[in-house]
Formats: sequence, C-alpha cells, structure tokens
Amino acid sequence: MRRPVAWRLPAVLTTAAVAAAIGLAAPAMQASAAAGGVTGYATANGGTTGGAGGQTVRATTGTAIHTALCNRASSSTPIIIQVEGTINHGNTSKVSGNSCNTAAGVIELKQISNVTIVGVGNGAVFDQLGIHIREAGNIIIQNVTVRNVKKSGSPTSNGGDAIGMESDVRNVWVDHVTLEASGGESEGFDGLFDMKDNTQYVTLSYSILRNSGRGGLIGSSESDRSNGYVTFHHNLYENIDSRTPLLRGGIAHIYNNSYVSLHESGINSRAGGRAKVENNYFRNSKDVLGTFYTDEAGYWQVSGNIFDNVTWSARSGDTNPAGPNPQSNTSVSVPYSYSMDGASCVPSVVSQTAGANKGLRVSDGSCTPQSPSPTNTPTSTPTSSPTPTVTPTQGGPNLSIGAGADGSSKASGTSYGNVVDGDTGTYWSPNGSTGDISVKWGSAKTVSRIVIREASGSSIGSWQVVNHDNSAVLASGSGAGTITFSPTTLKKITFRITGSSGTPRVAEFETYAG
Repeated sequence: MRRPVAWRLPAVLTTAAVAAAIGLAAPAMQASAAAGGVTGYATANGGTTGGAGGQTVRATTGTAIHTALCNRASSSTPIIIQVEGTINHGNTSKVSGNSCNTAAGVIELKQISNVTIVGVGNGAVFDQLGIHIREAGNIIIQNVTVRNVKKSGSPTSNGGDAIGMESDVRNVWVDHVTLEASGGESEGFDGLFDMKDNTQYVTLSYSILRNSGRGGLIGSSESDRSNGYVTFHHNLYENIDSRTPLLRGGIAHIYNNSYVSLHESGINSRAGGRAKVENNYFRNSKDVLGTFYTDEAGYWQVSGNIFDNVTWSARSGDTNPAGPNPQSNTSVSVPYSYSMDGASCVPSVVSQTAGANKGLRVSDGSCTPQSPSPTNTPTSTPTSSPTPTVTPTQGGPNLSIGAGADGSSKASGTSYGNVVDGDTGTYWSPNGSTGDISVKWGSAKTVSRIVIREASGSSIGSWQVVNHDNSAVLASGSGAGTITFSPTTLKKITFRITGSSGTPRVAEFETYAG
C-alpha cells in the first residue's frame, strides 16, 4: 500500500502525541478524559472530546459536512456536526477554506482536530462513501452507518475502507456505528475499519462490522509498526473472512466482542503485535485467534473467552492458530479502568446495544443494557440555523427479529423475510411502485415506534402505518426512517407504500415497544 508523506501534527495535538510519533511510548492517562462516555485507549494522551464546547450545526449532505468544517474560525475550532439523511457521491463535493482540506466523493477529515460527527433524527447513512481521517486528532464519530464503500468498480471512495485512518492520527473514538460491505476484495471492497501510518489512541465501541472480506487492520505492512493503543469492546463482527482485527505491532485491547461466522481467520496478531483478548464470545467460526499469513509472530494474553463451535487449523508454515486450547504467551497491562460483562451474556448484550440507531445504549458491566444519560445523548439543538425537533432514536429490542412477515406482493428475487432478518444487505420490493409489507407475531405485541430502513437505490414516497388487526391508520407521511405513534397492541402491523418515484426497497422493518 502507498505510504503517504508524513505531515507535522498541528499545535492543538499534545506534546505527548508528537513524542509518540517516533515510537509506541506508554500512554499518559487523564482522569477527566472519560467524560461523555468515551472509553479505552481513546481516553489516553489527553483524552478524546471531539467538538465538545463548540458550535452545533446540522448537515443533510456531504457538502454540508465539508462546509461546516470550512466555515470554522480555524482547523482546530471545536464543532459538532449532526447528520441526518443519506450522504452519497451525488451530494458530497469539495469545499475550500482555510480551516479544511476536503475532497469530493469522500468525507475528508484531514489536517483538522476537535470534531464530532453524530447521526441524529431518522439516522445518517453514508452510502458508498467512506470517512477518511488523515493527519488529524480528537475526532468522534457516533451513531452512523457506512455501507458498501468500494476501491474498485464504481463509484470508488476512501480506498474501499468504510472508516480509514492514516498519517499521524491521534485520539479517535468511533461508537455505535454500523459498518458493512457486500463482499470482499473481488467485489471491490476493502477494510471496514483501518488504521495505518502512525495512528494511535483509538477506541471502537458498540459497533457492528459485517458482510465483508476484511474487518480491519492496524498497520498496512509488516514494517508499519507505529500504530497501536486501540481498544475494541462490545462490537459485533459477523460474516467476515478475516482481520477482526489484523494487528501488526502495537497493542490492542479486545474485550466483550461477539464474533459470528468468521470464515478464514479472526484476531490476527503478528509482527510483534500484542493483543489482550478477554471475555469475548466466538461462535461458528474458524481460527479466531493466532498469527496467520506470515512467519513474523505476534502475541496474545487470553482469559474468559468462550469458543462455541470454533474450528482450528493444524499449525504449519505461516498458519499458527492459538487453538484449540488458547494459552497466553505475553502479558499486556491496560492503563485505564473498565467493566467487563461475562462472556456468556456477550451475544445478548451486544445484540441490544451495538450499531447505529440503538439509542446509544451501553452495558453496565453486569450484562444489562442501559440507556445513556441525557447529557450524553447527541440531540442538542443546532446553533447555526433553526431546525425541526429531532425525532428520538428507538430503544429496547427490535421486536421484528424472530417475527414473521408477509405482504401484498413482492418483486422477483426479493423476500418478505428480508425485512426482519437484521441484515440491511437484503430487501423486499413490491411488484410495482406501491404495496404492503407487514410484520406479524403469534401473540399480541405493544408497538409505538417503527424504523423503515431503505436499501441503496430505493425511493419510498408516501406511506401509511396500519394496524392490520382493525385496519386503523396509526401514522402517515413520506420518506423512510423513524415513525412514532401512540402505543398500540396488535398482532400484525403493516407499512403501506402509497406512492414512490421509483422502486421501493425496504431493507428492514424494525418495530419497538418504546
């Protein structure tokens, strides 16, 4: 991979960060860094606060995100950018200014600091468009979905990475995001979460990474060992070939993650990397921990993990799995406090908390999901211009998972069940521009909120939400997203599309009690 020319860190980044640029020195912790919910190594090196204390603005296009960055007084002026809607190539242009360095076709956080990007309202989806963090520090990305970013084919963005960091990056917290692709390198995709060329003090928490050949890496080659101090906790890795993550040099703390269907390998610690792997749950996977595809060994400290239907290759050549009975071969001291759930409850806790649009719920360390305090919920009113009241995000479990589904019609190659499978890569379409899709249960459920998630290329127009039991219309409007109504007890609820400008594609029909 191409290694970009190094850029000198801005003055806003600390002296410790500059010193760390020449090697992995021990992180300096700051007690106040945990304010606002940030955890793990992102609390080190002065902490990660993003745009806290700065202006709050609303953006519904990629160009508006770039404009907000460029309208700041300086490249380090704090700013919180609330994003709602779909960000894509058609609405993401380069914007120029003294406080930014942007580009078309990618969200470019380059040579800047003190920025928060957070999804609000009906949600934020970066569709085929990556987020690139380069030569930057003190960045928070929260409550967004990034999907189907390609490095080959059309369109391309961010080298095929959903979120990519490179070149002297410090202090990044990525939280409650959904990162997904629709295949591997042969289909044009690369990594979901990549760090390289001197990226340090990063936390990835309560996030979903799925349907990709590559989960992510720390270090672009065996010689790129200037990265590290990365925490991964309460994330779901599902239907991934490898790199969950790939660690070349450096230190990673990996705890309370749920791994499902890792096809080739999982946590790949190599080239001197050291991973502390605690209380994770691995299920229906292969070679979930070890050193793979190299003869340069990595190391791990393991405790409390559960290996459920995990298969292990025989050790041979550059294949060196840690199993079938993983044992520690190093010791990693973590300099921050943290609470761990027991591994046995991790799949349940992660399913209720991880990903965008889950209400920013977190675990209390005792296997019980908790809603965030109001001070940690990103719903403050933008100061740049008047905006409508933000629709609250959904809370509680998605009642559609495990439910049945049917409808009035379906286009060839689609299925009713695709709207209740938790997979936004599949969808239902009506046989035309209008039609009904329903979720149903064997016993009555109380529902007060639904979320309609569209697949790429969809164009849902007007709609009604109907209580199928008595034909009462619960809500009406236009466009997909979060829809609320008075709590209603029913056995079947219908989303009726009454108008559209093209072919509607419903990826998920989520239902919530509250």
